[in-house]
Amino acid sequence: QVQLVESGGGLVQAGGSLRLSCAASVRTFSRFNMGWFRQDPGKEREFVAFIPGSGGSTTYADSVKGRFAISRDNAKRTVTLQMNSLKPEDTAVYYCAAGALGLGYTPAEYAYWGQGTRVTVSS
Repeated sequence: QVQLVESGGGLVQAGGSLRLSCAASVRTFSRFNMGWFRQDPGKEREFVAFIPGSGGSTTYADSVKGRFAISRDNAKRTVTLQMNSLKPEDTAVYYCAAGALGLGYTPAEYAYWGQGTRVTVSS
């Protein structure tokens, strides 16, 4: 069983930055591909970013490309989402997920989820 705990959400003005972190409980963290998703009430959970277990090639949703950066520290068992130039449309609950076996674009690919952290961007 893998437990994921997100932190770092909050309220920020448009154009500002936030850094989200996700801590994993599993010792074999480097074996898990990781992703970040976000969800607004009444909407589907949306892919944000993906990083493989090795920390190699990352992928991003077009809506965040060039503004967000995903990274991981396997020794610390953490994955981070640095969010810059935030926009009001980035407002959502952000979720960390682990275990994707494919490209990591869809929620169904992930076996484990955190509880989410809310990000609110004011205009």
